Amino acid sequence: MPMMTAARNFFREPLFRLLAINLAIGVSAAVLLLGGLLALNPHGLRDLILADRSPLVPVLLLLFGFVVTFGSVAMGTAIMAIGRAEGGHGGGSRQLAVKAVRARDRL
Repeated sequence: MPMMTAARNFFREPLFRLLAINLAIGVSAAVLLLGGLLALNPHGLRDLILADRSPLVPVLLLLFGFVVTFGSVAMGTAIMAIGRAEGGHGGGSRQLAVKAVRARDRL
């Protein structure tokens, strides 16, 4: 039960919630891209993968690379856009810190 409480407290932090949501967006984009590549079969990629003895390995390696890439891009974009979400130019870390303190005070 303490593990569930720790996880719940972890996602109450605005920064971690922002990163988790954007990681999920990046993972979704990676899965869609991999599905699109396998469906469209550009330059015989799907045929090449399925001709292997264990086609799961190249699919998982491609998925891992796409998840790392798109997850990082989505999280990085969210972090860079923090200051602009309020209509300002920069200063996002200060605004995030103020929001975190206000959210903690409400608990």
